[in-house]
Amino acid sequence: MTDLPKTMKAMVLKGHGDLDAYEWHEDWPVPELSQHEVLIKVGACGLNNTDVNTRTGWYSKAVDQATTGGAYETVDDEDPTWGGRPITFPRIQGADVVGRVVAVGPDTDPSFIGKRVMVDGWLRDWSDPDNKDKTGYYGSECDGGYAEYTKADTRGIMVVNSDLSDAELATFQCSYTTAEGMLSRANVVAGDTVLIPGASGGVGGALIQLAKRRGARTIALASEAKHAEVAALGPDLILPRSPDNLRAALGDEKITVVADVVGGPLWPQLIDVLERGGRYTCSGAIAGPMVELDLRTFYLRDLTFTGSTVIPPHIFPDVVTYIERGELRPMLAATYPLRDLPKAQAAFIDKAHAGNIVVVP
Repeated sequence: MTDLPKTMKAMVLKGHGDLDAYEWHEDWPVPELSQHEVLIKVGACGLNNTDVNTRTGWYSKAVDQATTGGAYETVDDEDPTWGGRPITFPRIQGADVVGRVVAVGPDTDPSFIGKRVMVDGWLRDWSDPDNKDKTGYYGSECDGGYAEYTKADTRGIMVVNSDLSDAELATFQCSYTTAEGMLSRANVVAGDTVLIPGASGGVGGALIQLAKRRGARTIALASEAKHAEVAALGPDLILPRSPDNLRAALGDEKITVVADVVGGPLWPQLIDVLERGGRYTCSGAIAGPMVELDLRTFYLRDLTFTGSTVIPPHIFPDVVTYIERGELRPMLAATYPLRDLPKAQAAFIDKAHAGNIVVVP
């Protein structure tokens, strides 16, 4: 690292709160490397809901509101992160990193230098990689990519060969691995019909593409202003975001899977439209985490519910392979300079764009 700068520009989260909890620094220390680590010059870093929810403390059981992106009146100190544990501040967030390796740690293969890489959002115990209790998240349990440089374990990165730009590649990691994890948990196969609330978002758009890749039929729910952008992803049917009567809007469609990151007031209707033996899979609740369930619907219809957070280690490499084959389309909605991260996150929260927002150092 002798030829590299000692300090860097970084957007640093100083505590839970509103967007003013971020603090811009131009002299933050460049990360020091340990064994099996590489230093990455960040080309682009995508935004995701985990960053928003961790900043605000939304994951805390003390919060029962929809994701607002603002500070909450009460956040318990013991469970404000995705894993139900405290977070250490200051913290550099940002999980969706794409960049080039510029240095390697002790005893690390120097051939990584110069390679363009994507970082897996999941931090694993590499002696026990399938153990969900031993996982962390990039930009939560360690510093992430909202900076000029970041570091990562070589076992948690993938060299990527693609004509896509860094900003386009930075739209994939969180959204597409989350979506693939959901579809895997629900065992989606050809012949399924998958209902996708929030289809104009990053995960929603990824669900459309990845479910179609499996041969499933897809039905998207999205605000009508974004139907044209959602249509470009190829769903079989697009409906309004929150139909008054979802069953009537679906007509004769038989829904075998609901893949949901929205929750909120529409949730009971999502469950009601599932066919007998149907599967509901969830990886978010941006419209509200508190919902009502009639247990009779659940057991009399033989439904299966699966939560999906920590994904198996193979999913990230699988998604990178799909990217390299040109099987997936990036959903780059907008790019912002890293220093404008608060503005970028405000646009992300307001759902001002369909698709993903990326910051560039």
